[in-house]
Amino acid sequence: MPMLVGTSGWQYADWRGVLYPHGLPQRVWLERYGECFDTVENNNAFYRLPTREIFESWRDRTPPTLVMAVKASRYLTHVKRLKEPEEPVRRLLGAAAGLGSKLGPILVQLPPTLQAEPERLAACLRCFPAEVRVAVEPRHASWWTEDVRELLTRCGAALCWTDRLGRPLTPLWRTARWGYVRFHEGMAHPPPSYGDQALRSWLQRVCATWDDDQDVFVYFNNDSGGAAVRDAARFADFARAAGRTVSRTPALSRDGSLM
Repeated sequence: MPMLVGTSGWQYADWRGVLYPHGLPQRVWLERYGECFDTVENNNAFYRLPTREIFESWRDRTPPTLVMAVKASRYLTHVKRLKEPEEPVRRLLGAAAGLGSKLGPILVQLPPTLQAEPERLAACLRCFPAEVRVAVEPRHASWWTEDVRELLTRCGAALCWTDRLGRPLTPLWRTARWGYVRFHEGMAHPPPSYGDQALRSWLQRVCATWDDDQDVFVYFNNDSGGAAVRDAARFADFARAAGRTVSRTPALSRDGSLM
């Protein structure tokens, strides 16, 4: 599998005229997205877990090559705060199984107020079967310890690398054979876009950590104004120019707009 580059979600009204032609009904936006990208990070599941039937409909409406990462429900991460994870994880996996072979990693994003609870995280990770990839995005500095790094490595879970304003928000630990990177907000114009230097710097970090035959999932969450779409396409172009194998992304014109 190549480096998979996409966006965090696809249902954004201000992507009209960027990814979605004016007049294209919202009910077929996912189909249009699937014509341009081979991967997407599904944020819907975080706010309200869809039914298995909805996941099945997403499976049926997308190309065979599409891989969908799924953000774990906030009930597990923000309400339960990883306590008693068995039932929430079982319910999440039961629904997401509707994606079949298109299911990608599960993203477990922790609340910024949740201080390090390694035992609680370990219990949560044990609920996932070995064949399900899990990326963890802690957001409190107390998690940055060798014990946590060893825990993630032992469980085969990827530390989610994250960026805001061109700076890493996490240690650049490699804790799995595969990687997961999220871009939240860049500093370029128009905001929240990323500039070339920031994208190239992140590409160098990724290339120095994972070989071309190792999977890396890269998602842009700076959705405002279509910045995520353009930045994902640019990042992918830089990666191809560096000799990396990259999933399908939209073509860009010389002025940086989508073709």
